[in-house]
Amino acid sequence: MPVWFRLLAPLLVLLAATPAPDAAPIRDAVDRVVRPMMVKDGIPGVAVGVTIAGSDYFFTYGVASKQPRRPVTRETLFEIGSVTKTFTATLTSWAEAEHRLSLSDGTATYVPSLRGSPFGRVSLLDLGTHTPGGLPLQVPSGIATEAALLDWLKKWRPTYAPGTYRTYSNVGIGILGLAADKSWHEDFDALMERQLFPALGMTNSYLSVPEPRMADYAQGYAQDGAPVRMSPGVLWRETYGVRSTAGDLVRFIEANMNELELGPALRRAIVRTHTGYFQAGPMTQDLVWEQYPYPVSLPALLEGNSPRMIFDATPVTQIRPPQEPRDDVWIGKTGSTNGFGAYVAFVPEKRLGIVILANRSFPIADRVTAAYRILASLVKE
Repeated sequence: MPVWFRLLAPLLVLLAATPAPDAAPIRDAVDRVVRPMMVKDGIPGVAVGVTIAGSDYFFTYGVASKQPRRPVTRETLFEIGSVTKTFTATLTSWAEAEHRLSLSDGTATYVPSLRGSPFGRVSLLDLGTHTPGGLPLQVPSGIATEAALLDWLKKWRPTYAPGTYRTYSNVGIGILGLAADKSWHEDFDALMERQLFPALGMTNSYLSVPEPRMADYAQGYAQDGAPVRMSPGVLWRETYGVRSTAGDLVRFIEANMNELELGPALRRAIVRTHTGYFQAGPMTQDLVWEQYPYPVSLPALLEGNSPRMIFDATPVTQIRPPQEPRDDVWIGKTGSTNGFGAYVAFVPEKRLGIVILANRSFPIADRVTAAYRILASLVKE
C-alpha cells in the first residue's frame, strides 16, 4: 500500500462516515419559513442557499420576473445591495494583507485632495466601522460626481469625535473602497471582477451584468409593485452595486468560514474582516460585518438590525485591544435596493450559513427572522 494512501485512509474513512445531510428535511425547514414570508410580504421570487459542513443546498421559489413570467433558478442574479460592502471590506483587508495599505492610515493618504481637512484625518478603520464622526447615510442630494463629493467632504466637519458614535453610511464605505482601489493602482470594477471574484471562485457575480447574462437578471419590484432596478450613483459600485446568485454568495460564506482553499494573503484578509472593533448595542462592529456572540437570541438580532441602528447615531465602546476573530459568533449583513432584499449570515463554530435573496425590498426584520428560524432548526447540538 502506498505511503500516501496509508496517510489519507483515516481521513477517507471519516469523510465516508459523515455523509452530507439529507436535503429533504432542509427543504422542509426552508419551506416552512419562506413560503409564508413570501405571502406576508408580497415577494415575487426568492432564492435560498444553505451551507452545512461544506455541503450546499439551494431552494428557489416564485418568479424572477412577472412579465414575461420567468421562474427563479439557481442562475438567477439578484441585486444584493449593501452586502456589497462586505466585498469592499474584503478587498480593503486584502490590500492590507498585501502591505498596500494600513487600516490606521488617514483617508488623505490615498485621496490626496482631502489633505488638510478633518475628513482626510479620518482613518480607514473608522470608515470601515461607520465611526468617522457622523457621515450621512446616503451621498447628499445634488452631488452627481465623485469630484463633487470630494469637494463636499473637504468642507465636512464631524458631529462627534471619531470612534465614539456609529452612523451607518454609504459615504464612508464608498470612500474606503476608493482608498482600496488607489492602493492597488487599479479601478474598482477591475479589482472586483478580475481579481477578487475569480480568487473566490465566484463566477456568477458582477458589477456590470454582461449582455449574455441579462436574461438571468431578476426584475426587482418596488413597494407599490412597480418594476425597478438599481440606478447607479456616486459610489454605487463600492456600496450597493453587486449582482450575484445564491450559489456564489454561499461560496463567499464558505470562504469566510475557512471552507475553501484560498491564497494565503486572501485567507488572512478574510479572517481579519471578522475582528471586533466596537460594541454598538447588542452588536459587535467588525470591518463592515456585524457580529453577535453565539448562541444569539432573535430579539438581539432584531435590535442590532433595527431601523434605529441604520438611521440614528449609536454610541459605541471601542474594544481595546480589538477582539480577535472567533468561531462562536453569528456574523451577518443585510442589503437592500429599491427592488431587492438580501441577508447573509453564518456561524463558523457550527459550519452553518444561509443566503436569502428576494426581488422585493421586504422588511429587514422578516429577513433576519427567517434566517434565524431556518438555521436554528438545522443546528445540531
